[in-house]
Amino acid sequence: MDTSSSVLVPPDLDIARLTAEASRRAEAMGITEPGEARTDLAAIRQLAGKVRRAGIATSAADIINNVETPSNRELATLLQMVITALDASPAPTYEWKGLARVFPAEELAPLLNISLSSLKRYQSGERETPDTTAARLHFLALVVGDLAGSYNDTGIRRWFERKRTQLGGRSPAQLLKHDWDPDGEGPGRVRALARSLVTLSAT
Repeated sequence: MDTSSSVLVPPDLDIARLTAEASRRAEAMGITEPGEARTDLAAIRQLAGKVRRAGIATSAADIINNVETPSNRELATLLQMVITALDASPAPTYEWKGLARVFPAEELAPLLNISLSSLKRYQSGERETPDTTAARLHFLALVVGDLAGSYNDTGIRRWFERKRTQLGGRSPAQLLKHDWDPDGEGPGRVRALARSLVTLSAT
């Protein structure tokens, strides 16, 4: 029996922080269920396995699951690979579910610049999610993942509506209007503001 899977991973090399960050992203993307974040090796392997089943970070997940007792340095590197892969991988099949936990449909549709009827068709799988909508959906999931370390679901929804001095007196929702591009300047400022909360919580 491999007893290493029940051993808590020491908190050096930011293992706990990296695990929490990967878990928040995976949960916001709908890949994992709420409340699954733990830092023991068995839980990290379970997280990696679920991410792998979504077709993301497959090589990193394989290493995490196949090395009997990865060193903390190896684990930190692999977790960073998982985080980077999650960042770069829209997964609308999962993300519709993840964001539905936070936003009612009538609030999510305007953020994505789509009609409520289109949202329901994409959400149910009746129609394939267009690439443009999938990219916006993924962007919102990443922002929600960043905010989840500081806010509950109600706080996250309010965060999008509050005007911010860092955004020139506008709210995040006001910068995500019309035909917005996740790689655009306005959305970039929204993501940076959300990421700053992660940095603060890690200090």
